[in-house]
Amino acid sequence: MKSYERYTDTSQVILPALDTVFIFLAFRLADHSYMGLVPPVEYSPFLFVIFALLWGILSRQFANIYRLDRLMSYSEKLGHLLYTFALHAGLLLLGAVVLQVPLLPFSYLLVVYVLAIDGIVLGRFVLAFGYRAYRQYVAKPHSRFVIVGTGASGQQLYHLLTGRLTSGDSFKGFFVAEGEVVPAALRPLVRGTVADLKDYCRNTPLDELYFALPFHQYALIEDLASFAADNFLSFRIVPDYSGTVGRAVDVLFHDRLPILTVRHEPLGIYANQVLKRGFDIVFSLLVIGLLFPVLLLPLALLIKLDSPGPVFFKQMRPGWRNQLFPCYKLRTMRRDHGRAELQASRTDPRITRVGRYLRKYNLDELPQFFNVLLGHMSVVGPRPNMMSQLEEYSKHIRTYSQRHTVMPGITGYAQVNGCRGETRAPQAMERRVEYDLKYMERWSFGLDLQIIGQTVLNMVRGEKDAF
Repeated sequence: MKSYERYTDTSQVILPALDTVFIFLAFRLADHSYMGLVPPVEYSPFLFVIFALLWGILSRQFANIYRLDRLMSYSEKLGHLLYTFALHAGLLLLGAVVLQVPLLPFSYLLVVYVLAIDGIVLGRFVLAFGYRAYRQYVAKPHSRFVIVGTGASGQQLYHLLTGRLTSGDSFKGFFVAEGEVVPAALRPLVRGTVADLKDYCRNTPLDELYFALPFHQYALIEDLASFAADNFLSFRIVPDYSGTVGRAVDVLFHDRLPILTVRHEPLGIYANQVLKRGFDIVFSLLVIGLLFPVLLLPLALLIKLDSPGPVFFKQMRPGWRNQLFPCYKLRTMRRDHGRAELQASRTDPRITRVGRYLRKYNLDELPQFFNVLLGHMSVVGPRPNMMSQLEEYSKHIRTYSQRHTVMPGITGYAQVNGCRGETRAPQAMERRVEYDLKYMERWSFGLDLQIIGQTVLNMVRGEKDAF
């Protein structure tokens, strides 16, 4: 289960303010002749404001770094910071290209980024170290705790808390519900059932009581909450959503209201949608501007010389939420076959000689970059099938329609994992759908780049199952 966390007002105000100070200092120091490397550059207040605002947005959205608590390791903090800075640099460059805004020299921006990263990382680590040192040597708080429940939430909490124990903290054990199945590895840590919990708390010094059983046990929750209040214990509920609804869920916060979703949907977040769409536009413009003038005319000539008919082929395909759109391709089949909805096979007589090579090296998909520009498709996503396939597979594969909750793509996670060619074989389409759903749940900007890189490599090699 993944949660999108809320932070204290102190973290939301003080840490962003310190970040802004470090970014400002980075700009001012870089102004001094690039630290003596090259002639000086005039300070740009506009660039500083854009730089700082973009950092503030990304650091909240893409990296849970506005926290100083002990539940986040130093390596995790560093990883979040570096990832966010890399994303920041990419978006700043992307915005400058799209808006045609001239940036300052690359060497100047490099110095700014190096100084900003050094300052923010150093500041964050000093604060985090000071916070932990204060807890351990000055405040010296005790956190002696038990966990009620050994389900998925209880196990995750146990590994999280015991992996970050400091001086004075100690885990006292699990308490389980009647009939609860306890994993073998945790059985030595079980101190008894819920019925034994109160006596244990009265006879053992404790500070915190974590409840990690399903939510439907309302009476038990109320009873333990009252008992904890009467005995000066902190009662904390760790929602066992998977035990309550029977599947894994995500928790998102809308202001102070927690919202549960039974499927992880990174592309359901608006900022991710904007990032993906912005990349699609820039990438498709680059392909159209750089490759089309070189490739399109020779390919069009070969198609016309090989067989009579148009250069381009258009077919209506179901896309986002099953909405039909005209999918463009280079024509790879004879014009007179009359079976446009029939899936191509390895020895398909409809495919022309040139068309066979176009399909092998995925060159027939090039016109779909216009579909990307028009908003019909994305560069990466589930491949759009024919309407006949939509009707057929929706009857036999229960999760088939879920792949249409995102934009279809020119290439996809299934394709780079070997799911190409015919889908007449048993379970062939089920495997593609499985990869498509994994892509939707695991989406990240880095995953898109990885799929694009693998696709280019496959194009150079030629794919045996592309026909």
